[in-house]
Amino acid sequence: MRQLTALDAQFLSVESATTAAHVAGVAVLDPSTSPSGALTREALLALLRERLHLAPPLRMRLADVPFGLDRPYWLDDPDVDLDAHVHEATLPAPGGERELAAYVAGVHARRLDRGRPLWEAHLIHGLAGGRCALYMKVHHCAIDGVSGSEVLTALLDPSPRPRKVDVPPAPAPPGPPSLLTMLAGAVARSIVQPVETLCSLARAAADLDTIPVVAALPDARLVAQAARAIAGDSRPLPETPPLVAPRTPFNGPISGMREVAFGSVPLAEVRRVARAFGMGPNDVVMTLCASALRRWLVAHDALPDRPLVAAVPVALRPRTPDADGSSRDAGRVGNRISAMVTPLATDVACPRERLTAVRAALATAKRRFAVSHRTWLDDVCAMVPNAFAALATPVVFRLAGVAGAGVNLIVSNVPGPRLPLYLCGARMLSYHPLSVVTDATGGLSITCASYDGRLDIGVVACPTRLPDVWSVVDHLREAMDELLALLDDSPHDVARQEDAVPVRPREEREEREEMVPA
Repeated sequence: MRQLTALDAQFLSVESATTAAHVAGVAVLDPSTSPSGALTREALLALLRERLHLAPPLRMRLADVPFGLDRPYWLDDPDVDLDAHVHEATLPAPGGERELAAYVAGVHARRLDRGRPLWEAHLIHGLAGGRCALYMKVHHCAIDGVSGSEVLTALLDPSPRPRKVDVPPAPAPPGPPSLLTMLAGAVARSIVQPVETLCSLARAAADLDTIPVVAALPDARLVAQAARAIAGDSRPLPETPPLVAPRTPFNGPISGMREVAFGSVPLAEVRRVARAFGMGPNDVVMTLCASALRRWLVAHDALPDRPLVAAVPVALRPRTPDADGSSRDAGRVGNRISAMVTPLATDVACPRERLTAVRAALATAKRRFAVSHRTWLDDVCAMVPNAFAALATPVVFRLAGVAGAGVNLIVSNVPGPRLPLYLCGARMLSYHPLSVVTDATGGLSITCASYDGRLDIGVVACPTRLPDVWSVVDHLREAMDELLALLDDSPHDVARQEDAVPVRPREEREEREEMVPA
């Protein structure tokens, strides 16, 4: 039994009639590689029963404190009713990407039932070419990018033959906390809450100039410098560019409807551009997003005269095991994330100059993040008592959407498996991650994941703010062609840059520059 952190609880509080706070992914599968030549709901249920102990977020449910006086607790539920969590559907003809996206959008818009473990899986048949898909969503209060990858890894295999998994003896699950225990914890927290708020405020103030919304306040930079001086932190910090998000058509109050779109670009093209210009893969992804958004804004006669501002989630959870092969965070439910905020240079017309500007801005954001208090997101959430946060957060987010965006959108990119994986013997052809949109962060999110030589992209939008979500995917492809054209236009300059840039091993480069979906 473990209590949710302030950040975990905030993902619960943010939900409203128009906001669902789960993350998801769509795996497109080829069932012809499975022993039976098909992927059935029964096979998926059998796999989940066998491996549920490897994926703690799928077997945990919430125990609420009466009257919302304190943050909820996690309870292990070994008797998960899988039939209630696993659904099956068949797409209408012709079973293309648009039909798949339409079904997924409807499911993605619905909030999860908090009376059960916070996840759902949908096995979707009827895709063209005999393919099928698995859409799976888990509440953000239970997973971040790394723990979400661990859940996926638990279900997938490196070959069509599923690996044998030993099921350990089931320990007796702890009983739910008693009413007296929860109320005593709530009273104790109410006593220490003022001290916790002051400590969190002091830590967050040191990075006030990098926190969305408050970074735009007058003298935010001076306040941050004073807070660091009072704390005795004399380290020189990279000065961040102005982080004032301009208003765009996709920023403002959102509706409860969602649209999604999928796309992919060859990972070899991303790496070719990264190598040629001395960048990391994440720099290329951010440049693609900047160029695609600029194209969309120009097409809608809505291009601001200053750059868009993106929030980039970053994992604080280690992906690699400790020296003894174990991991202190293995199986942990909840979030260990922070976020960088960076401008996107959408105001720069020249593709080459835009690429340079995005790379420079992201490098500055990384340097600043490396020496900052990485827990600022937790600190901001910890300042507010849970009872108040649960009531106030949806209102605050709504008002932020009306008054002006803190950031224009969320952009995430995470390196994934380089070799093909299989679900119940069916080969996973692509994996498109999907994230959250809110009033405060904009009605658009772009999430990318590398897999088996591809960069798979998932775009989520509120159709009342951005009705043509598929055009964003088209613009991302055009942006990739634009970067490749830069290589073709100046092969000699690029060759000199390749010679001048020390190239780290691919694994090291991608690990160091990882940005994980929130």
